[in-house]
Amino acid sequence: MYDKYLIQENDTLKSIADKFGTTVDTLKNINNIYFDDDIRQGMDIIVPKNKQQYFNYYTIEAGDSLYKIAERYNINPTLLASLNGLDMSDYIYPNQEILIPKSGFSYYITAEGDTIDTVAEVFKISKDSLLNQNETIYLLKDQVLVARR
Repeated sequence: MYDKYLIQENDTLKSIADKFGTTVDTLKNINNIYFDDDIRQGMDIIVPKNKQQYFNYYTIEAGDSLYKIAERYNINPTLLASLNGLDMSDYIYPNQEILIPKSGFSYYITAEGDTIDTVAEVFKISKDSLLNQNETIYLLKDQVLVARR
């Protein structure tokens, strides 16, 4: 569920995030970027793909925790954290936007050593079906793959 994007003249992390319906923090996390000015024209970065199809957005409110949000939406808190590039111990703050997985899909966070075959086995679908439902698969650690239930 990722694509490669070639950075254009005058692109910023904010403009790229807006273009792909994601957040600057997400772009930084998936590309190991630490500072906004760590990007330059002609550089390739990884961007999320089709988020609206698989996720809803939730804006953190005062008093929220990943555990409370996961409970509210009946999802695994560790999955919720991973989908958003967070650790369970990370601080979340009011007005921060996170992704909430939509029902009707199964989600898998890739691990080192995964192959198309092993991930297809996890979803209990064919390799072709996995490839059709996830247009670009890099099998990088922490990539999110999705399959219809």
